[in-house]
Amino acid sequence: MSFDTVILDFGIGNLSNVQKVTGGKVTHDTDDISRADKIILPGVGNFGDVMESLSSVKYHIVDAAKEGKYVLGICLGMQLFFGNSEEGDGEGLGIMDGSVKRFEGVRTPHIGWNRLLIRRECPLLQGINDGSYFYFVHSYFVQPKDTDCVVGTTVYGEEHTVRFPSVVWEGNIFGVQFHPEKSSNNGLRLLKNFRELST
Repeated sequence: MSFDTVILDFGIGNLSNVQKVTGGKVTHDTDDISRADKIILPGVGNFGDVMESLSSVKYHIVDAAKEGKYVLGICLGMQLFFGNSEEGDGEGLGIMDGSVKRFEGVRTPHIGWNRLLIRRECPLLQGINDGSYFYFVHSYFVQPKDTDCVVGTTVYGEEHTVRFPSVVWEGNIFGVQFHPEKSSNNGLRLLKNFRELST
């Protein structure tokens, strides 16, 4: 059974790889968001700037999440789920409780391949092994108020290390800090898992 997936267009970033795997429609149209069964928030840009660009569709995204539609946030897209960020001004979507913090004591940005350490089972991670590598590009990380939503973590740094949430899951809401569209077979599997979610 096929599902209508939309990939939100912030006006920046290359969305073709996400679109190719998920079969989704790249759009900024509120009618498309309202009709969709699944919504993907891709992950490039500045928190404040992107939230400003989403001002016309913000509440459509929030309503879709409340209605139980599947939502996937990628990198910055996951950070937008939370209430606020140390990167720029403006409120986030607030569909998950917590905030976004900047790395301290380690080199930023965190760029390159790193391991996903799986804490518990999650539909998004079916067929993906603990310790699998994914591709990261970010200087900020999410800090959920309720850590039960954290299903995967990643450790970054050398002398000083930071363990941060790299996959979160709460009901119909999924977020990943890495870029699955740049993460070879593991990333393709993750996006395929999201595409195949059913109610």
